[in-house]
Amino acid sequence: MSSSAVDAVATDLVCQLDSVQGIVDALSSVRWKRLQDALVELSEHGIVLIVEETGCLQAKVYLQKELFVQYEYSAQVRPHFGVSLGLLIDTLSTFSVPGRSNMIELRYPGPDMQLLIKSLDSVDACIYAELRTRIPETSSWECNFEPAGATPLYFTVKSAVLREAIDDLEWPGSSVEMTLKPDPPSVTFRCEGHGDLQIDFMYYANTDLLVTFSCDHLVSYRYKYKFLHATTSNLPSSVIKDNRGTKLTIGRGGMLKVQHLVSVARPSVSYPHINSAGYQQPSRIAYIEFFVKPEEADAD
Repeated sequence: MSSSAVDAVATDLVCQLDSVQGIVDALSSVRWKRLQDALVELSEHGIVLIVEETGCLQAKVYLQKELFVQYEYSAQVRPHFGVSLGLLIDTLSTFSVPGRSNMIELRYPGPDMQLLIKSLDSVDACIYAELRTRIPETSSWECNFEPAGATPLYFTVKSAVLREAIDDLEWPGSSVEMTLKPDPPSVTFRCEGHGDLQIDFMYYANTDLLVTFSCDHLVSYRYKYKFLHATTSNLPSSVIKDNRGTKLTIGRGGMLKVQHLVSVARPSVSYPHINSAGYQQPSRIAYIEFFVKPEEADAD
């Protein structure tokens, strides 16, 4: 397809980004199975990608407009389209070359409603890709996450520790009971199946692991292991290496929200968004959210 034909199409979004691997990491964190469809929503604020399963698990990747070097949004009505998550990740990965600056342009829609991607690194060569999109059959499941009460129920734990704990909980072969207790302030994960396994995080005993904690009454819910495991199983190595915090919040009816932060800045490149102390500004962070329904809610 010639560039003139592409340019002649009225586009809803044209954007450029300089950290392809960071975006690949963010999208990979919500890929819990090989074949997954994703819903992509575009707006003046950025791009949101949504994946879900059986109305019990939903994940969202928020790519704010500040992540992009250029973000030109001109749609009158917010567009959305379906795409294969695996194909999108694999395609973007071909544009990521270790040790090099990888600048790409995303454009939507193409002449046949494609998502168009091209490299901008070299004047001598260009990598170009077209991804077929489709009209979503249904809108995404609305999780309606609401606070459980006046005092929020949440805790923040180091990401590497949380992932290791959830991996260990696979052994009993059952659902996972999560309990928050205000006195003593603690979080307990418990499985009873082929065997019994209980993992306790005591707030005052080790604040390096359990970073924050908020709970004013005893609360306990059970979650299917495969859904809980999906919230941490594909965290990128950068998150595990940095061991940044993951926040878990229990909402009304036991809805669980798991929030990760994924860096989209390559450490080998100097960015103006990183200050002299080495701390990344919010504009260089992709926000990941998982929503998991408790087992009790499934039976309703």
